Amino acid sequence: MVQSNVEQIQMVDLKNQYLKIKPSIDAAIQECIDSTTFIKGPQVGYFEKQLSQYLNVKHVISCANGTDALQLAMMALGLEPGDEVIVPAFTYVATAEVIALLGLKPVMIDVDAQTFTISRELVEAAITNKTKLVVPVHLFGQCADMEGIKQLCKAHKIAIVEDTAQAIGATYTFSQGSIISAGTIGDLGTTSFFPSKNLGCFGDGGAVYTNSDVLAQKVNMIGNHGQIRKYQHELIGINSRLDTIQAAILIEKLKHLDHYVQARRQVADMYDQAFYHNSALEIPFRNPQSTHVFHQYTLKVPVAERDTLKTHLALKGIPSMVYYPIPLHQQKAYQNIGRVVGDLNVTLDLCNRVLSLPMHTELSTSQVEYIADTVNDYFS
Repeated sequence: MVQSNVEQIQMVDLKNQYLKIKPSIDAAIQECIDSTTFIKGPQVGYFEKQLSQYLNVKHVISCANGTDALQLAMMALGLEPGDEVIVPAFTYVATAEVIALLGLKPVMIDVDAQTFTISRELVEAAITNKTKLVVPVHLFGQCADMEGIKQLCKAHKIAIVEDTAQAIGATYTFSQGSIISAGTIGDLGTTSFFPSKNLGCFGDGGAVYTNSDVLAQKVNMIGNHGQIRKYQHELIGINSRLDTIQAAILIEKLKHLDHYVQARRQVADMYDQAFYHNSALEIPFRNPQSTHVFHQYTLKVPVAERDTLKTHLALKGIPSMVYYPIPLHQQKAYQNIGRVVGDLNVTLDLCNRVLSLPMHTELSTSQVEYIADTVNDYFS
């Protein structure tokens, strides 16, 4: 078992990623400081344009964080209190948090056992005449069943807001052959630029995507106090913006996003190969309709072994994380809010079995081998 650089193994290594592009990042930050245009500087608009070109989407509207992005998208749709919004129970709380804050009703459904995301069949079973929105979460780096969900929502005149905080750079292939970026398939898409994300800034940040001119204008207005122009407020809004320094950092990091994705895939391939013959583990499923950008590399481990394996790894200097140990419908804050559809057995099983290994752009071959050997040795 190779143990070199064990002390350097991290879940996410932001420092070494930064050091590789330090001159360009430092210059970008210094330019903002020299100009003192800390809010709404030209870098913000330039980043939005660059990201829209990368995603091949008409509009990118940046904002303060990924949670705000969800709120802006839902407010732009004009949903009314009591409207139902279908979400996966296996996700981070932000997905449902905004729904509850806006007086909407989260409808929590199960996920597919292979992809960990929602599917057309699961959504269809939850639809009522109050359903106004579906929020597919592209969890851990690959897309949900967007072709089926889009067809279903179109038939029922239900809006779609994609939560793509973990899947920027992923693409989805439709049956007729068209390839579309994650987050640009529904009415609106949202993302987060939290530092640990595949495209992360050095603080908080987020964005909303859309091909609709009308929705883009509403998102822009709502995020700027509801203003159509200075001191003319036509909508109830909020204050949510990406600051200039974060935009400048993201401009530089966007240039490297494809390389970052490729590096993550290479690590995932090494993990896959190492665990292929370990019958105790289930490696991540690769959805043939979606590319996978591996925001996380998440194993399914036997229930009785998950926590002890996690402890074993920690003792060997290897961090690991459980995303997510408690499903939405069992969180105290959501006990009396919304509706639960079905028994959610898959979600409950995943909460007891998932374990994410270190996954980032700076992992060396020797580190990956050491991590994989340590996992396999536990089961030998």
